[in-house]
Amino acid sequence: MNNKIEVREFSFYYGAFQALKNLYLDIRENAITALIGPSGCGKSTFLRCLNRMNDTIRGTRAEGQVFFDGRDIYAPAVDVVELRQHIGMVFQRPNPFPQSIYDNVAFGPRVVGMAARRSELDRLVQESLEGAALWDEVKHRLRDSALDLNPGQQQRLCIARTIAVKPKVILMDEPCSALDPVATLSVEDLMRRLAQEYTIVIVTHNMQQAARASHYTGFFWLGELVEFNTTENLFSAPKAPLTEAYITGRRG
Repeated sequence: MNNKIEVREFSFYYGAFQALKNLYLDIRENAITALIGPSGCGKSTFLRCLNRMNDTIRGTRAEGQVFFDGRDIYAPAVDVVELRQHIGMVFQRPNPFPQSIYDNVAFGPRVVGMAARRSELDRLVQESLEGAALWDEVKHRLRDSALDLNPGQQQRLCIARTIAVKPKVILMDEPCSALDPVATLSVEDLMRRLAQEYTIVIVTHNMQQAARASHYTGFFWLGELVEFNTTENLFSAPKAPLTEAYITGRRG
């Protein structure tokens, strides 16, 4: 299995505060990588570093390298808009636009000019909704407001909106934290199917979710990557005492 993203000696700062400390890890292609750890340990900051969303925050800076398909995304010549097309983001709470279901999914392709004809856009919207396991539920109501969907459907719509621009990587920041258990399992099942085509990185506070849904897991603590391994090995035979203390509930 190839590496899709390679992180080398990477640190990140909010002003004088160092939020991430000398990270080194590989993210495998067509796999689900989960990032776990207590609140404030740097998981979400790291996730946003992977498509440079933190660039919008004044006073931040990065050191080290993050290679995406062999290219350092922090190199001066990188087009950040293009980068975010290839590395999409699904946020903690569903955030559909106050538009129709159709227009939510069509938004990205319209912006980047992916469909020259309406028929092409229709096909892309359908493929994206099918990819997010939502088409059968909404195909007769595409002109209805996206805000009329239930939270689980809204989150899958946001996933459809993300994959509509044909990314290579999908970042998910606590995508199930606002969902009920049934909707959570639905999104986890969807992630496993999407991993056949996309590389997925998910931040989660739910260790059971990481154990169920991911292939690899990284444990963060106070801005450091304490341990990174296959999910099975990290949960069954952690190498670091701090990892074992965290997953058994003795530290948190």
